Amino acid sequence: MRFEETPLPGVWVIEIDALGDERGWFVRTFDVEEFRARGLNAEVVECNASFSPRRGTLRGMHYQAEPHGEPKLVRCVRGVTFHVALDLRPGSPTYRRWHGVMLSAEGLRSLYLPPGVAHGLQTLVDDCEVFYQMGHRYVPESACGVRWDDPAFAIQWPPVADGGVRTLSERDRSFADWEISEREGSLARSEC
Repeated sequence: MRFEETPLPGVWVIEIDALGDERGWFVRTFDVEEFRARGLNAEVVECNASFSPRRGTLRGMHYQAEPHGEPKLVRCVRGVTFHVALDLRPGSPTYRRWHGVMLSAEGLRSLYLPPGVAHGLQTLVDDCEVFYQMGHRYVPESACGVRWDDPAFAIQWPPVADGGVRTLSERDRSFADWEISEREGSLARSEC
């Protein structure tokens, strides 16, 4: 495993080494000691998966508010996906900045996000599956989000190929503008 820092403190891309022979390949996708050596939360309390049948499906931007902040490790196990980490940690030197990473089943890479960093993804091909390892249990009343196209963040999502249509949930489409939430002082729980 090789850990690559991103421009956002605490957000890492993990390159996974495959051992292959005539049978195929084998990979170690997680190593608690490797994570702890970098000061990352290595506890896994839930594992989740998402499947999206259509390219252009966008999920996000989601995070869980404190005191239930959740670190997560995400990996694309089928298809090709574009993932965004958005720093929403007040006081962070990269507050309100984002970083995008392409993940694919063939690429054998993962993305680690610490608490306070929102996560979103867009599928780039049909039939994508993403696997999530969570460091905190899901707490519905702390589940928060910001709009994928909020001008406060100016995230540059890939265009949908071949004139396809972007697919979003109503919840993801309807989050309020971040600037309004921030002005009203309801920042931490504005969209929970």
